[in-house]
Amino acid sequence: MRVDHLAPSPGSTKSKKRVGRGIGGKGGKTAGAGTKGQQSRGRGKVARGFEGGQMPLKQRVPKLKGFNNPFRVEYSPVNLDQLAGCGESVVDPDVLVAKGLVRKGTFVKVLARGEITTKVDVTAHGVSKAAEAAITAAGGSVTLLPLPFKQGRPPVKGNQFTNR
Repeated sequence: MRVDHLAPSPGSTKSKKRVGRGIGGKGGKTAGAGTKGQQSRGRGKVARGFEGGQMPLKQRVPKLKGFNNPFRVEYSPVNLDQLAGCGESVVDPDVLVAKGLVRKGTFVKVLARGEITTKVDVTAHGVSKAAEAAITAAGGSVTLLPLPFKQGRPPVKGNQFTNR
C-alpha cells in the first residue's frame, strides 16, 4: 500500500455545495447570502475586532498593565544599624536628614535590619514591630509622627465630603 492509494471510506465525505452558478438552479443568484447588506457583498466579512466604526474595545482599554494606588504612602527606610551608626541619643527625621540618611520631606520608617545596643529615642512616621521591640529592649523609646493627612490617606479627588 502506498500513500496515493489512501482514500476515505465510501460515503464518509460529502461534496461541497456549489453555489453561485446563475439563476437556473438552487443556490444561484444571491447564493445563500441574502439580498442586501454587508454580508451579501464581496467577501462579506469584516476585520476581527471591528465594531462597526465605533472605537474598538482593544483601543478603549488602558495600554499599561497594573494599577497605581493613589493612596500609597511612600516611606524612606532606615534600619537599626544605621540608627546605631548615627551616634545620637535622640533621632528624628531632621537628624536623619542632617546625617544624609533620608531626603528632606520624606516619611521615615524604621526597619529591623541590624542590631542596636544603645538607648535611642526614635521619632518616625512608621516603625516595624521587630524594630520597635529591639529599640525598647535596648532601653529606648519610639514615638510615631502623624501623617499630614487624616487616617493615613489623602482625600479623594472630587469627593463631596472633604470640605466638612
